[in-house]
Amino acid sequence: MPDQLFSDLYRDTDRLTWAPVEEVRRRGRQRTRRARVAGVLAVAVAVGVLTSGAAVLAGHRDATPPLPPATVVPSTPGADPTVSPTPSAESSPSPDAQSSRRPTGGTPSSRPPSRAIPAGATLQLADLPPGFAMSQGRIKVDWTLESAAVSCENRLPALSVGALADRFAVFDSPTAWLAERVTRHSQADAVTSMKRVRRIVADCVPARPDDSLSILAEGLGGDDGVLVGGEIKGIPSRWLFVRQGDLVAQLRLDHQATPDEARHFAKLVADRLCVGTDAC
Repeated sequence: MPDQLFSDLYRDTDRLTWAPVEEVRRRGRQRTRRARVAGVLAVAVAVGVLTSGAAVLAGHRDATPPLPPATVVPSTPGADPTVSPTPSAESSPSPDAQSSRRPTGGTPSSRPPSRAIPAGATLQLADLPPGFAMSQGRIKVDWTLESAAVSCENRLPALSVGALADRFAVFDSPTAWLAERVTRHSQADAVTSMKRVRRIVADCVPARPDDSLSILAEGLGGDDGVLVGGEIKGIPSRWLFVRQGDLVAQLRLDHQATPDEARHFAKLVADRLCVGTDAC
């Protein structure tokens, strides 16, 4: 007995009308062509979308400036280097603004001037009589007025006020020696230092009956010039002080130097001090 499934299939298809083989093949070819056309159209649409998107992105890239490169900032030894972005146009001055800030001829720069005293601001060998030679280094004895003031009975103020720098010069001859100290102060402190010279001389109370300090001459040269004479522990001395601007020179002269000789040296000292100050 035939299987029931085949019996039902025979019954359902017994009266069906089948299309010719050639017709079936023609319909299959039509479906294939439609599928191909639809695929081509889909690809074309996708390409168009991508192209228009790329154009839009390219337009945005052209309108937006590129990001500035990062700048590596050098660090101190042992520290990790850091990376900081290049300053933006708002925080960085334009080339025109930068050039306008650069110092031009006749305009002082923002860098503070050097406080060092140049060698040319002291006396030179050409300023001294024949027979002198420049000595190397400082002399071993303290020849300054400050050392003499230590022998006074009373306490006196410091001679040098607010000294910022100093320079020494020492000259020797077979029969004498000459020493100079130049100190730099502020303008006001330089004036005060010269006042201290006069105060020390006026206020000193000698520790011994034969000790003495006195002003021998004033107005000798420069902005201010004073010759001080003294005898401490039986040793006579002469000290010449000359101020030019913010520089003060103290010179140890021969103990027999007269006011006229001191005036000659004071003018030489004042001219030399002009090398180290703008006050001249």
